Amino acid sequence: MPRIRSLQLLEGARRAAGLTVVIDVFRAFSVAPLAIAAGAVRIHPVATPRDALLARKRHPDWLLIGERDGQPLPGFDFGNSPADIMAADLTGRVLVQRTSAGIQGLLAAGENSDVTDVITGSFVNARAVVDYVRSADSPVVSLVAMGWNAAEPTLDDELCAGYLAAGIRDGVLPGIDPIRDRLRSDPCGAKFFDDSRPWFKPADFDICLTPSTVDSVLGLGPAGTDGPVLSPVAA
Repeated sequence: MPRIRSLQLLEGARRAAGLTVVIDVFRAFSVAPLAIAAGAVRIHPVATPRDALLARKRHPDWLLIGERDGQPLPGFDFGNSPADIMAADLTGRVLVQRTSAGIQGLLAAGENSDVTDVITGSFVNARAVVDYVRSADSPVVSLVAMGWNAAEPTLDDELCAGYLAAGIRDGVLPGIDPIRDRLRSDPCGAKFFDDSRPWFKPADFDICLTPSTVDSVLGLGPAGTDGPVLSPVAA
C-alpha cells in the first residue's frame, strides 16, 4: 500500500512526489473527463487566457474552455460548466483548457522533478482513479486539493481527497450523500444556487457530485510542439 500524502494548493503541487493526483471538483477536473467522454480526443492545458487564444490562432478548429474567478473568459467557446460540456458534441475535437486552480496545479506538478506521474481527480471518475492508483504500485501517492484559485482551501477538494484516499486504502469508496449534504451548505457549494452568479449552474453541483460516471483516467503527457497534453491513460 502506498504512502499517501495530502497536500493543498499551488504550493502542494510544487511539493508533490510520486504518483500525483491533482484534484479540482468544482469544476476543472469534472469538466475534463466529461469532455473526453463527450468525444474530445485530447486537452491541452495552458496557464493563461493569452496562451489559449494563441493556441487557437495556430489551430483555428481547436475549442477553448476556461474561466477566471469562476466566470467564462472572453473569446472562449465554453466556460467551466460540466452541464455545458455534457450538452456539447465534442466528437473528434481538440480542446484547450485554462482554469485558475486545477490547471495551474496540473502544470506545476508536471514541472516537479519528484513527481513520476500526474493524473486528474474528482468525484466523476473516482472509481477509475482509485483503481489506477491501486494498480500503479507507486510507493508514494500525493493527493493535491487545489481549492479556490489555487490559493484558498475549499471543502469540495478536501473531501474528495479524503474520499479518494479511503478508496486507495480500502478498495471501497465511501458513500457520497454525507459529502453532498455538507457541500450544499458550504460556501463552495452554495454558490451554485446563488442567482447573482449565474455562471455557477445548479446542474453543475449535481454533476460534479455524482460519482464514477466516467470510467477514464486523464494523465498529463510530455510537452510536444503544442505544449503538454491531457488525455486518457491505460489502466
